[in-house]
Amino acid sequence: MRMCAPVGGLLTALAVVFGTAVAFAPIPRITWEHREVQLVQFHEPGIFNYSALLLSEDKDTLYVGAREAVFALNAHNISKKQHEAYWKVSEDKKAKCAEKGKSKQTECLNYIRVLQPLSASALYVCGTNAFQPACDHLNLTSFKFLGKNEDGKGRCPFDPAQSYTSVMVDGELYSGTSYNFLGSEPIISRNSSHSPLRTEYAIPWLNEPSFVFADVIGESPEGGDGGDDKVYFFFTEVSVEYEFVFKLMIPRVARVCKGDQGGLRTLQKKWTSFLKARLICSRPDSNLVFNVLRDIFVLRSPGLKEPMFYGVFTPQLNNVGLSAVCAYNLSTAEAVFSRGKYMQSATVEQSHTKWVRYNGAVPTPRPGACINREARAANFSSSLNLPDKTLQFVKDHPLMDDSVTPIDNRPRLIKSDVNYTQIVVDRTRALDGTVHDVMFVSTDRGALHKAISLENNVHIIEETQLFQDFEPVQTLLLSSKKGGRFVYAGSNSGVVQAPVAFCGKHGTCEDCVLARDPYCAWSPAAAACVAVYQTDGPSRSLIQEMSGDASACPASSPLPFPPPGSSSLSCLVPLSSPRSPWPASGPGPDSRLQVTLLPPFLSDQAQHVHALGTFHLFCHATGPADVHFLWEKNGRELEVCVPAQTHALPDGRAHVLSWLRDALRESAEYRCSALATAGNKTSKVRVIVTRLEATQQERWTRELATWRAVVGEHDRMMHSWRKEWERCNQDT
Repeated sequence: MRMCAPVGGLLTALAVVFGTAVAFAPIPRITWEHREVQLVQFHEPGIFNYSALLLSEDKDTLYVGAREAVFALNAHNISKKQHEAYWKVSEDKKAKCAEKGKSKQTECLNYIRVLQPLSASALYVCGTNAFQPACDHLNLTSFKFLGKNEDGKGRCPFDPAQSYTSVMVDGELYSGTSYNFLGSEPIISRNSSHSPLRTEYAIPWLNEPSFVFADVIGESPEGGDGGDDKVYFFFTEVSVEYEFVFKLMIPRVARVCKGDQGGLRTLQKKWTSFLKARLICSRPDSNLVFNVLRDIFVLRSPGLKEPMFYGVFTPQLNNVGLSAVCAYNLSTAEAVFSRGKYMQSATVEQSHTKWVRYNGAVPTPRPGACINREARAANFSSSLNLPDKTLQFVKDHPLMDDSVTPIDNRPRLIKSDVNYTQIVVDRTRALDGTVHDVMFVSTDRGALHKAISLENNVHIIEETQLFQDFEPVQTLLLSSKKGGRFVYAGSNSGVVQAPVAFCGKHGTCEDCVLARDPYCAWSPAAAACVAVYQTDGPSRSLIQEMSGDASACPASSPLPFPPPGSSSLSCLVPLSSPRSPWPASGPGPDSRLQVTLLPPFLSDQAQHVHALGTFHLFCHATGPADVHFLWEKNGRELEVCVPAQTHALPDGRAHVLSWLRDALRESAEYRCSALATAGNKTSKVRVIVTRLEATQQERWTRELATWRAVVGEHDRMMHSWRKEWERCNQDT
């Protein structure tokens, strides 16, 4: 191996790259391969499309709706199947479906789409049923369908590829789906025996929506106005405000009142409380707009004054693989609906603008408002009592002019080179008392990212490959029950159960602390990284620093190294003192002649890359003055020029640092050996190629992102080292 002449400081070089790095490339600190974490899985032979998940924490049961089947699984170990029920399509129905041009082998089967609790002893289940949607009751005692065969039109989509959402509220199903075979009539409805309601079939109400999520949020007792519970629907639709050559997509949140009874003359059996508003998720400083909504999670927690919405978004023209997560307060959405301005159809041609703000008089009671104490005092006890003027206004003005803006007016997370699909969020408290919202976000390549916000920056704690075949995650579910915190993920091939943290896989105190995972802390007594939520003993003895400061770790653990060029620093106490920030080479007069590799070792660095994606490895060690490095790839000495830096230490030893840049088509093993007359030490890692295609843009983006992560980790290590150094001087 040819060694280059010493170059300028490594940090200087890194700073240049760091300054030009793409702004949206936080990379996971750790990536767990599928084979490394041994996740609990469930798959039934011949059954596919595990896209409906329902968790009963009271019964510790996970219900799974798949193609032509429903399963009951042990929530603590989903590989243990408790019950199964099959709902298949007859050959006659398959034949009729195929006559309409659909695939008999795939589309003309029964895809379970609605899986909702009906009572303590029954589930409400709906399926596509060969393009003839049907619903039935599943008895949880016998785990058999009751054969009710209810018409599922308006409750479940015809086409398994169509979007849908549903939520059960007081025994009544609220759903967003398509009402006809062609999928051309979208509908948001309440299926009720005594008061069924639906949206108007009109473009201003719903314009080619893609339904994402629905949930009910009860009226707060502290609200004071005696208002109604509300059901929220989230979707993306084609804009009605603007008209361009292409269809502009707009993310929406819509709201209806649970007590809505429809109108007496106007809006009979139609929503009188339906209003919708735009969801904003953008970076104003970069003109980056995320206008396609992928998923929503409603975060409820005892410590929250109000629920929060977390949403996953992508840009409409997403040819670069860009995703964002935005968070919203419920009160922000409510303010838009209760006090915001309405929009109206433009009466004059105004360029591309088709709808404009309405500035005229607004009828009383306010259109779209729920019946509250004030309305009842004015003798409006029900929507059936509302005047036609109010009802006609809301019929013509369902769209709000004001938009729902995210908390802090910016996304919580922006990530390039990835397409996020689903999200769940867990609110947890770190040992220092700070509360963190931990975001679990899945990708279209079967991975799960765990991220938190730290000091106005996002930190992706880890990436876990949930599905070996890199298939998209279709649905996510979170169980935050004490003692059993899991994330469940469904895909086409099966269901996977993962713990919220892999604390035990952090082998050292430094690694445990540097993970900055609020679920994990180092236990000096057990000499292990433990899950805080599974620890019953006192937490005072545990070590956890969300800043990543590892200086509190036991002195026997190796401490980070100082930056290049800092060899002039010296501690005034003797080098034999245990307070010295440099790791001791060993006892005896010849200790300074021994070679010592310093962490992070190669095995702590890159372990998988994309094909032809550039990555970096670095090694550093202390030893006698002649210590130097030998790099090998697959057992052969590298012939490339590998840079190195050497610094003289106060005790006569040398500190040598070397780093390598390479790109791979196939997996390879790398070794760096620190060689000296006094002996040798070797570190190695196997770098695994995870996919075989990569564009030039992807390669450049990954390289910058990797260097950015290296710089961030290095800065945190330097911070810990400086604190130890300062403490050393103070003690002296």
